[in-house]
Amino acid sequence: MEIFWFIPTQGDGHHLATAHRMRGTALSYLIQVAQAVDRLGFHGALLPTGLACEDAWVVASALIPVTQQLRLLVAMRPGVIAPSVAARMAATFDRLSEGRLLLNVVTGGNPEEAASEGVFLRHDERYAVTDEFLTIWRGVMTGELEDYAGQYLQVRGARLPYPAVQQPYPALYLGGSSEAAMVVAARHIDVYLTWGEPVHAVAEKVARVRELAAAAGRELRFGMRIHVIIRETTARAWEAAEDLIRYVDHDAIARSQSQLARYDSVGQQRMVALHGGGQGESLEIAPNLWAGVGLVRSGAGTALVGDSRVVAERMREYADAGIDTFILSGYPHLEEAYRVAETLFPSLPLADRPKPRQSASVAARPVTGNEFRPVARQ
Repeated sequence: MEIFWFIPTQGDGHHLATAHRMRGTALSYLIQVAQAVDRLGFHGALLPTGLACEDAWVVASALIPVTQQLRLLVAMRPGVIAPSVAARMAATFDRLSEGRLLLNVVTGGNPEEAASEGVFLRHDERYAVTDEFLTIWRGVMTGELEDYAGQYLQVRGARLPYPAVQQPYPALYLGGSSEAAMVVAARHIDVYLTWGEPVHAVAEKVARVRELAAAAGRELRFGMRIHVIIRETTARAWEAAEDLIRYVDHDAIARSQSQLARYDSVGQQRMVALHGGGQGESLEIAPNLWAGVGLVRSGAGTALVGDSRVVAERMREYADAGIDTFILSGYPHLEEAYRVAETLFPSLPLADRPKPRQSASVAARPVTGNEFRPVARQ
């Protein structure tokens, strides 16, 4: 297994839906979290994206010099940025971090947020843009494409002056539960992500994406984004889960669910369906799988709850369904990173963390007219 953690660029705290004991997004705190995750042996860390978050690329860039091995999973937004520009950004970041960049391709599931960034396309159209974007981006990164004319995007003379350290390019991750998302993943993506759902539902997704990838002549890996609440005993873990939503009242749930209802994300709709707005008898929707986070949070809305032995057992069940990468988080993220590493890691078959790779300083070569490299004179 590869275990990632989460950099809370939208704020952090001990409870949901309250400013009580809340921590902001000061760089000093984000550095604390990143350095802890780096030292503790997590494979990498996800930086989220969205209007509620600090910009993922800016924060990740600030974390390069204060971490050593930590791989940074940073959002790349088709439709919001040009693919050739994104290629240069990725190559530069990968070089400056000495091969520690991973890319989370985010098409976006909130039409209102998309509109605020100048994107006025329907759900499946946004994935069509993502398909064209990744065709261009991958071609530019490998040097195999300069010209492309699609329905939504076109480039002429696109090229990458300085290559990435990781070849052919940093690994691409994508999450999406719709058929359109799965088709794009099968064509382009290295690791397909799902939010935490019951094992049988996750297994169905894995099987479908594998089928599509096989038809495209490709093989993918699979990952899961989910929270964890681990304590010395399972009973205490459930107490901690209830304490996390201590300040979540009916008004907070109603406001959040009203907003989430406007999303056109199939994955978000599936998250909402799991908890039903908190109207069911229990938020434990499968053994040790709790949907309480999703009452007031978009995106990943479930958590594995229990002692370290139980949580490890549930993760192995997901592994049997095809999941080998887990992007975990817990509140507050600094303390919970230590708890997970110290109590959960010993119970898991962890992959060796890759060493950072040194990059050559080709960016120091002079150029003439932004195009030609002078030949050294003897």
